[in-house]
Amino acid sequence: KEFFRSYLKSETAVSETARNYLAERGLKPETIEEFEIGLAPNSSDALNKHLLKLGFKIQDIERAGLVFKTERGTYWDRFRHRIMFPLHNNFGKEIGFTGRLMPGSEETGAGKYVNSPETPIFNKSKLLFGFHKSKNAIRDSRFSVVVEGQMDFLMVWQDGVKNVVATSGTSFTHEHLKNIRRLADTLILAFDNDEAGLTAEERIIELAGAADFNVKILNQPKDLLGAKDPADIVKARPGFIKDLISAAEPAMNFYFKRYLPEPAFRAAPAAPKDIMFLKRGVRAVLGKIKNISSPVEQAHWMKELGIKVGISENYLFEEMQSLAMPKFVNAASEEIHSKSVLEDRNFSRRDIIAQRIMGLALADVGSRPKVDDCMDFFTESYRLIWGFLSRSDAMILQEPLRELADLISLRSSFEFADTAKAASEFSELTKQLKLEYYKEEREKAGARIRLAEQTGNEAELAAALLDFDRFSKEIYNI
Repeated sequence: KEFFRSYLKSETAVSETARNYLAERGLKPETIEEFEIGLAPNSSDALNKHLLKLGFKIQDIERAGLVFKTERGTYWDRFRHRIMFPLHNNFGKEIGFTGRLMPGSEETGAGKYVNSPETPIFNKSKLLFGFHKSKNAIRDSRFSVVVEGQMDFLMVWQDGVKNVVATSGTSFTHEHLKNIRRLADTLILAFDNDEAGLTAEERIIELAGAADFNVKILNQPKDLLGAKDPADIVKARPGFIKDLISAAEPAMNFYFKRYLPEPAFRAAPAAPKDIMFLKRGVRAVLGKIKNISSPVEQAHWMKELGIKVGISENYLFEEMQSLAMPKFVNAASEEIHSKSVLEDRNFSRRDIIAQRIMGLALADVGSRPKVDDCMDFFTESYRLIWGFLSRSDAMILQEPLRELADLISLRSSFEFADTAKAASEFSELTKQLKLEYYKEEREKAGARIRLAEQTGNEAELAAALLDFDRFSKEIYNI
C-alpha cells in the first residue's frame, strides 16, 4: 500500500497525470489521503522487486495476489499502470486492492478494473467497499446508501453522506446484505443510470426484500446533463445528493417506471403491439405486487397500478391470480416447477449480461450477427432463447424459457439504440460474459481440486489443477 501511495505522490509524469485525473473527477487531496489511494507503476515487476528487497518470499507475495507466475516461470506484478484503491475488511484491516486502468490506456484491451484474486483473507462476495468507515453512520441512521464502485463511494462520502457503501461493479450478494442487516433495515440504491445498473437494482430489490429490508431507489435528475452516476451528480451540484436521498422513492415506483413507461401504452388508438406490451408490463408488475407479504401494501400498489394503466382493480386482481403457481417444464432438465421464473428472478451476473446482449441485439440490427460469437459462453437455456428470438419461424420454446424470452423482448422494445453506443456496449458486455464464464469454470475446477485431494485421486487432481490454471490465465487475459 505504501509503495503505491508513495508512487502517486512522486514527481513522475505518470503520477502527475494520475493526480490530475483524480482532481478532474472531483476528489480532494484529503479524500485521497484518507482512503490511501495510490498508483501502480507501468512496469512488469516494480512491486515484486520492492517486496523482495524488503525480505518477503516470492511464494508469500504470490499467495497475497500481488504477482502471478507466467508460463515462462517468471513473476509479474498483477497491478500495472493503475490507480490503486486499498480494500479493507469490516475491521479496517487491508486485505486486497482494486486497480483502475489509467485513463487513455483503454485501447490496450486490458480490463478497466482489476481486483485482487480470491485469497485466504479476501473474499469479494463478503466485502463492501468503505464499510469499515461507514458502519457507525449506518447504525446511527438505520439505513445505507448503496452505490456502484469506488469513485461513487468516495464522491458521495466526500459530499457528507457517511452511511454509504459500494459494490464492486453491480455484484451484490446475500453476504453483503447480512453485513448491512445487522445495522440497518433500509437500503437506498443509487446505481448507474444504464441498463446494467437498472437490472442490478432490480435484483437487489428482490434479494433485499427477502431479507426483510425496506428498499428505496434514488432518482437521478434529468436536468443534470451528462450525470450518469452519483459521482457525476456530486461533482455537478455539491450537496444535492442529500436531497435526492431524502426524496428516494419506494421500489414499486421503480417497477412502474421500468415496465410501464408512458410511451409504451398511452398511444391512441392502441395497436395490437401496444396491447401486448401493456399486458407483459402489467404482468411483470403484478408479479412484484404478488410477492409483497402485507395485504395492506398489496392493496395500495394494486390501486396505484390501476390508476396508472386505467384498468379496474378487479381485472388486475384476476390477472394476478392467473399468475399464481403456473406449471411449466424446464427445457434443459424437464423437471416440473411450480413458480414462474419472473417471480423468482435471482439471476446470476452471467444471466444478466446474456439478457442485455440479446436485448441490445434485438434493438440494434447491426449487433445481431455478433451474438453468434457469444454462443459458447451462453448456458444452454440462453442458446435456446436466442434461437427463439432471432428466428422468424415458429420455433417452439417451452416455459419458463418462453416467459424469459418475452421479458427480454419487452425490454428491447423500450430501447432507443444509438448505433455507436450499442456497438461499444456490446463489445464490453461480450468481455464481461467471457469473464463470468471463465470464473464459473474456474470455480468448478476448484471444487474438483478439493474433491480430488479428499479422495486421493492424483490423476484427477493433476487435470483439475491444469484446468484451474488455464481458466485463471483466460480471466487475466480478457
